[in-house]
Amino acid sequence: MSKEGLGLVIPALVLSIASFCLFFFFDLSLFFIIAVFLSLLTIFLVFSFRDPKREIPKAEDLILSPADGKLISIDPFPYHPFLDSGGKKISIFMSMMDVHINRTPVSGIVKDLKYTPGKFYPSFSSKSSEKNEQNEIWIENEKGNIAIKQIAGFMARRIICQLKKGDRIEAGEKFGMIKLGSRAEIFLPEKTKILVKLKQKVKAGETPLAKF
Repeated sequence: MSKEGLGLVIPALVLSIASFCLFFFFDLSLFFIIAVFLSLLTIFLVFSFRDPKREIPKAEDLILSPADGKLISIDPFPYHPFLDSGGKKISIFMSMMDVHINRTPVSGIVKDLKYTPGKFYPSFSSKSSEKNEQNEIWIENEKGNIAIKQIAGFMARRIICQLKKGDRIEAGEKFGMIKLGSRAEIFLPEKTKILVKLKQKVKAGETPLAKF
């Protein structure tokens, strides 16, 4: 399990144990109902914040998925200031049941980060891409520049990013998460070959989305 989930799992576990103790001492059915609910919540949180091992592809021309989830759009965009051109944007819907951890798609240098506060529209809505709270990361790679967006959703209102400007990263590294699922987007240069299809399930740091 990821360490970011401990702040939620431990309190839920402690409260569920306390509720069972109160039920056994006072024999009140209300405490049993609360204990069962908190136990189920603890199991759900442990599952949600799981941190499975990943087999990171070694090919340097691959661009890996930054998140687990389902591809909900692959659209052209006219211009991005960091890429200094148009290209293709791939959007990934991260459900509450998907692994929440984000991974770097390529090796390179973090050139800049941009956090933007915003709304909390549902992640599957196209509005979320522009209106929701989000964090954008610009990565310089020797084969081309890319940008990633971490986008908060209706349930997920906490974006975590451990990267800093100037960091040197390797493809497949864990760099943060969006708690309880949401949406991730990646902006690719024009001269990339898309390797995935709409509605395909992908895994962070393991599934190649495209290649330079």
